[in-house]
Parts: sequence; structure tokens; C-alpha cells
Amino acid sequence: MNNEVLTKLSYGVYVVTTNCETKPVGCVVNCVMQITYDTICISVNHQNYTNLCIDKSKKFAVSILGEHVNDNIIPTFGFSSCREVDKFENIKTVNIDGLEVLEDSVGYIICELTDKFETETHTVFIGKMIDADMLNKDVPMTYDYYHKVKKGKSPKAAPTYIEEKLETDKVAYRCKICGYIYEGDITKEPDTYVCPICKKDKTFFERV
Repeated sequence: MNNEVLTKLSYGVYVVTTNCETKPVGCVVNCVMQITYDTICISVNHQNYTNLCIDKSKKFAVSILGEHVNDNIIPTFGFSSCREVDKFENIKTVNIDGLEVLEDSVGYIICELTDKFETETHTVFIGKMIDADMLNKDVPMTYDYYHKVKKGKSPKAAPTYIEEKLETDKVAYRCKICGYIYEGDITKEPDTYVCPICKKDKTFFERV
């Protein structure tokens, strides 16, 4: 089965935020859908800490990312865990209805959790919209744009993750966090080199 076809579905790129007690948490998702005029659903992997926190807080926000979103936002919210880092430390947000919304987003939707159902790998959360507004006039980023133009990668927990294959005679290194392939000898790069996708340093690369 060729999972690449999944990137051709009409996805967007979003940051979903919620609270874990008094601490804000969040992650990147690509599955957000309007069900009725005031109800949306989102899909969050079981491995994401945000999943657990939405279930506990019964509330979540969706920030819609644009094509010109700050380059640090997707690596921060997509390739690290709130269990280990404060994702909000260097990201500008505005607090709306008790949830952090990204300032650098096309707009936001605030929802109260009304229902959920489980799949093998993801939870589908259903929420009733209690607030929504536009924040800037950027063009909403599609998942296809993220891959083709931004040259972005999908984390291993994403349903559209595709492991890159290499010819056996090539020397290359793969980022263990996001899967980015560096063709050549990364050991010759300066210690300041970071992965262009998830911003991890070269110690996170393994030879393939």
C-alpha cells in the first residue's frame, strides 16, 4: 500500500492546545473537520501527551496555521513532547477562554469536549464550538503544501508517516526525531548544525 496518496487528501496543518492542570500543552495535528455548524472533530495520536490532557480538561483550542507561519512553530509542537519541554516558552500566544492560542495563526476555534471515540492509534475528539475568530490574513497551509513547499516531514506517530528509502551505496544520516535524511557525511558539519525540520542537533542523527 502506498501511503503517499494520503497526503493528497484535503488536510490542513493545525496546533491543538489544551491544559494539564495549570500548564498549557499542545501538538500539531492534520485532521480537523467540521461536523455541523457548531461542532468539529479532531484526531490526536494516543502517544501524544495532549491526548490525555484533552480528555481530562474537557476543552481544546485549534490554531489554524498559515503558509507563512513562523518556522519554529511546527518543529516545536510537532517533534517534541510537553512531558519534556515547555513548548510555549518562546512562542507568542494569547489566552482565550482559559486556553493558549497561537498569535501567529490564521484563526482559532475554542471547543468544549462533548464526545470521543477510539481507533487503534488515535482518539477522535468531538467538540462544540464556544468561540472562534480570525487573527491574520495568511493563506491556510494545506498538508500537501507543507510537504511540497516547506519540505516538511511527518512524525512517526502521524498516519501519513513514510520512511524514506535510500540507495545502498549512498552515505546518509537520518534524524531519529523526524526522519529527515541528510545525504552525505554529517560528521563534517559544524557542531552548530541542526536538522532543518525539527531543529535537533546532529547528535540526533544515525547513519543509514
